[in-house]
Amino acid sequence: MVPKNTICIWYDGAALEAAQFYAATFPDSAVGAVHRAPSDYPAGQEGDVLTVEFTVMGIPCLGLNGGPGIQHSEAFSFQVATDDQAETDRLWNVIIGNGGQPNACGWCHDRWGIRWQITPRALIAAYTDPDRVAAKRAFKAMMEMTKIDIAAIEAARQG
Repeated sequence: MVPKNTICIWYDGAALEAAQFYAATFPDSAVGAVHRAPSDYPAGQEGDVLTVEFTVMGIPCLGLNGGPGIQHSEAFSFQVATDDQAETDRLWNVIIGNGGQPNACGWCHDRWGIRWQITPRALIAAYTDPDRVAAKRAFKAMMEMTKIDIAAIEAARQG
């Protein structure tokens, strides 16, 4: 059954490759149906992979091989709440190591341009700390990071 709401992500011919990468990388992720074009279309030919149904951490997605010209931006990202530094490092490193690029404050993008926020739960707790001075210190430390370092966030939070 088709979900009521699905995130559609535009790719330039790599929807299946991306879906397979996400399924291998993130828990509760899988590749579902692969649909081929019934006829030629502007970005491909009859029989080419047109759409791929997949889930990323339980979120239903549809990869559309729509062709070149559409650029992804930070206006959309997957935010992944990690439980510890090992999980943070693993996810960050697999995205970057597979052709992705790092960005500031725990953000990176994968080789297809999709943005990811690899966000430790400890960071969220730190910048939402009721002690606003501690929250400010942790937030300031985060602003100087690329990949989030939980120990450095906790040290800044403690002052």
